[in-house]
Amino acid sequence: MRLSFKSIQFVRLLALSSGLLASASAFADSYRILISNDDGINSPLIHALRDGLATLDDVEIVVSAPDANKSGSSQSTDGGARTVEHIFANGEFFGYAVDGRPADAVRFGLLHLGKDEPFDLVVSGINQGANVGDVSHLSGTVGAAMEAIYQGIPAIAVSQDTANVDTSVTVNLTRQLVAKYQREGAPEGLVISINVPGGELKGVAVRPMGESYLKFSPYELTRTDGEVSEFEASYVGNRALDSTSDTYAYQNGYATITPLKFDWTAHEMLSEIETWGLAID
Repeated sequence: MRLSFKSIQFVRLLALSSGLLASASAFADSYRILISNDDGINSPLIHALRDGLATLDDVEIVVSAPDANKSGSSQSTDGGARTVEHIFANGEFFGYAVDGRPADAVRFGLLHLGKDEPFDLVVSGINQGANVGDVSHLSGTVGAAMEAIYQGIPAIAVSQDTANVDTSVTVNLTRQLVAKYQREGAPEGLVISINVPGGELKGVAVRPMGESYLKFSPYELTRTDGEVSEFEASYVGNRALDSTSDTYAYQNGYATITPLKFDWTAHEMLSEIETWGLAID
């Protein structure tokens, strides 16, 4: 079943009348969690996250995720008319696959699926690959979580290494944080970013965002045809040097916890820029 909707004015899904979603009254006392990601709804890690959070008491979990891998999308949007498909796993309804980017999937979830019964929390992940340091700005996983706080809903972004990592540790850390929010409430306007490295873990480190573990290599043109060119780009590894950063802690075996927010302002520069004498002539 494929249904079209426009970015803000979503049509009512047939699921509401067919019983795929339980009535709002059935979950009146539940803690509603919207799960999304940027690796796509078929990623095994979003299924692991959903199963892990479902073990919490008094939760209702809804999945709305991109229909394909949309990594590196940040908080961008495809805009215009999109489509939504019902996805089943093991014969049971699993969630909504949105023909769009991570932010589109979260926006659809919050503004349409949460229209009558708002969500309490958005959890984005589990991403295949770290989102520490400056790379977080590029991340669709973090972008999906940022879309949540843009819509006024607390969020968690969850990522882990691509190899030699115990996903159950990632799920358990996320579960602990969600349980705390369930008991005590979540901080407003913040995304908590969780990153779990591979190998033997030394513990949990709460660190500020800093440095970049990935750099782009120079572009190489592979074909030139008149004014049309193709190029290839790849990432090269980079070791962090700042021992206070999340990137450094992650690369040295710590699961990192980093609070993120929208304000990118370099506040220390405001007064200096005022002295530059810039004016409208």
